Amino acid sequence: MLAAERRDHLLGLLARDGKVVAKDVAADLGISEDSVRRDLRDLAAEGLVQRVYGGALPVSPAVVDYATRQSVAPDGKRAVASVAAGLVRPGGAVILDGGTTALAVARALPPDLGCTVITHSPTIAVALLDHPGAEIFLLGGRVFKHSAVAYGAAAVEAAQNVSADLCLLGVTGVHPEAGLTTGDAEEAAMKRALSARAAETYVLASSEKIGTASRFRVLPWERVTGVITDADPHDAVVRQVQELGVEVLTAG
Repeated sequence: MLAAERRDHLLGLLARDGKVVAKDVAADLGISEDSVRRDLRDLAAEGLVQRVYGGALPVSPAVVDYATRQSVAPDGKRAVASVAAGLVRPGGAVILDGGTTALAVARALPPDLGCTVITHSPTIAVALLDHPGAEIFLLGGRVFKHSAVAYGAAAVEAAQNVSADLCLLGVTGVHPEAGLTTGDAEEAAMKRALSARAAETYVLASSEKIGTASRFRVLPWERVTGVITDADPHDAVVRQVQELGVEVLTAG
């Protein structure tokens, strides 16, 4: 089998099964695991797969720049945002992560809802300026332009001095084995710091993130209250997440 044919075969397996196990592919094709791993390295270099121990997973489309992400699955993000906004109670405090789905949550909050919104996203703070009922608490630090959020040591320290009833957390990948992931290590650390300051954490996961993975893990499943997604509730990945004891709220 030529390299191009192996590449197509690997991408086909990924689309069909949601993962590639290198040793199984090697056995099926009668080639060495080194050859499979080399093919996966090449595909990963092109941004087509996310390599993990023993093989590869689908790469998340949510790792592109902030401006581009705004055009990715806007209807799904609005559906997820509508459900998430309904979790914010009058008089409550919510930690709202950055990103395009979190921005949709800010826009979905009723203008007259009296609540405190704690965020490290200047974009979200600006979006809430016309919400008279929302008190805005903005955490500062070094700005990560890719996601339009503050992160780093100063932002993590600021997060450690707040607390909330609820954290609405964005990720780029949701996978039962790889867990909840994102594309930057410091951003992942910031997300952990935010989640640690809330009584409950719900993950905002529009359907294009389900079954995909990025390089850095954000949280283990046991630290998550639930996942809000517009993915088909009968989707195999959604069912596997539920089997882990995680609540799944269906949007849309």
